Amino acid sequence: MTNTAKWSILTSVLILVALVFAVPRLLAGPEAHEEATAPVATRPDCPVSDIGHVSLPCLGGDAAGSSPKPTVVNVWAWWCKPCREELPLFDALAAQHPEWNVIGVHADTNAANGAALLNELGLQLPSLQDDGNQFAGTFGLPGVVPITVVFDEQGKLVQSFPAVFGSQEELDKAVTEALNRH
Repeated sequence: MTNTAKWSILTSVLILVALVFAVPRLLAGPEAHEEATAPVATRPDCPVSDIGHVSLPCLGGDAAGSSPKPTVVNVWAWWCKPCREELPLFDALAAQHPEWNVIGVHADTNAANGAALLNELGLQLPSLQDDGNQFAGTFGLPGVVPITVVFDEQGKLVQSFPAVFGSQEELDKAVTEALNRH
């Protein structure tokens, strides 16, 4: 392979990586970059604040420490349109599976907008606030939202799904299979 071909491939890969990280923020519009100035609305308390040795504050509520249950995490952001469509599935999953901790992780600095979106959608899904992408960074998750992460009862990461679930059945099946394989 010639040097020109190698440089072309390298350049293409770098451009692709840059697009993966930049496009979601660009499509969200300028309001996605605004910092929170309003107080965070009251939200349900979080069943956990420690997930796989990562401790985050509860978004608009109080948080317990850890829980000896499997934990299903949906990483989302208030400006993400696919997240808006998927969040109700996690709200329903929490109601259907009290044997699991089902919780969101809001991966944006604007906590007020995150809490406002959950309230606007009428969701009871508790969420943790992750201003600095500590959660994704700790577990080596791709820099995209939404992403679903499943942990066993010891807090060990079992599987991650960097995709949007299209139905309640699809989500339930994926989480159940991930926990059963473990």
